[in-house]
Amino acid sequence: MSLSFATTPVRVRVPASSANLGPGFDALGLALGLYDEVTVRVGAGGLSVDAAGEGAADLDCDEGHLVVRAMRAAFDVLGAQPPGLELRCDNRIPHGRGLGSSAAAIVAGIVAARALVVDRALDDTAALRLATEMEGHPDNVAAALLGGLTVAWYDDGGPRAVRLPVHPSIAPLVFVPDEKSSTAHARTVLPDQVPHADAAANAGRAALLVEALGRRPELLLDATEDRLHQSYRAASLRRTTELVQRLRAQGHAAVVSGSGPTVLVLGPVEGHERAIALAGHRWAPRALAVDTAGARVG
Repeated sequence: MSLSFATTPVRVRVPASSANLGPGFDALGLALGLYDEVTVRVGAGGLSVDAAGEGAADLDCDEGHLVVRAMRAAFDVLGAQPPGLELRCDNRIPHGRGLGSSAAAIVAGIVAARALVVDRALDDTAALRLATEMEGHPDNVAAALLGGLTVAWYDDGGPRAVRLPVHPSIAPLVFVPDEKSSTAHARTVLPDQVPHADAAANAGRAALLVEALGRRPELLLDATEDRLHQSYRAASLRRTTELVQRLRAQGHAAVVSGSGPTVLVLGPVEGHERAIALAGHRWAPRALAVDTAGARVG
């Protein structure tokens, strides 16, 4: 059966995300109100890629572009490769800063591809599975796809995720530095085994964090305490670690955003001014809403 494609351009907006949130290593993610936008249409032949914004000068504008690779992978699953593609990417999520830029690109490509193929469906479960295969872990891609606070896990069928509500008083604040970090490198410094006491402590804090984010934000400082990954990465994230410690000492629920180097503070907007004063001038602070929609077409 021949498949048909959308005859008009498809526009996809995908949020940034922060993974781990302290104790929820590779499981918890939070979608943030900072967006990459992708506009794509099926062309008569060939590929054209136009990228603007964050990191555009360093990106491949060919089949190596991450959005294109994600689209190709989704088209393969759908059983339909279009004759040509015309792609425009407007990037606002900083690259290599722990804010889910690669997850956003992957999710954007998958969601755009499924919107372009008229005769086949790709549900969120299949989209999450494909995105996780490309990203390597489900925390960021789950938040980018579904929005809100997400909890991701694996069962026999592959990665799964659920979206949970976030208390309306929680106003994320990020501190973005100039330098970048590599997720792959950040994982190399983690030990293969951790003490039982640390694993037990993190299990309790991660469970508490779900309650704190959803209903009791006054518990956020205790709930964001981590003993699994942040201390092991401290030597390669000295500025980040120092800022997290300084903020936490003053009562702010600060964590490393993903693999860093961005710092995320969870709490009410009333605390932003004090947190910004503590950070100093070497950081670019940005208040972001919690995104509740995830990847959207239109």
